[in-house]
Amino acid sequence: MAKITYIEHGGKEHVVDVSNGLTVMEGARDNGIPGIEADCGGACACSTCHVYVSADWVEKLPAKDAMEEDMLDFAYEPDPVRSRLTCQLKVTDALDGLVVQMPEKQI
Repeated sequence: MAKITYIEHGGKEHVVDVSNGLTVMEGARDNGIPGIEADCGGACACSTCHVYVSADWVEKLPAKDAMEEDMLDFAYEPDPVRSRLTCQLKVTDALDGLVVQMPEKQI
């Protein structure tokens, strides 16, 4: 299990425990965290679960694959370094303490 902090665009923080094996997107969905829409349900077919990963976590996460890179092109104001799709981040103990911030909107 990992404790993940989701920060809404306006600054409100939600700290939740997410079970190993789920994705960061599923953790947000299951805990009613606003700002992650996940329209495709986690199939990496949209960009509505886009977040900005805290700078100190960028290097700790698995690299983006080509499909995630392509979908991030459709996200609202993607950051080439910090943007990730939460449906592509599988929760493990190694993600304990992860901090992600939602963009102003999802598109």
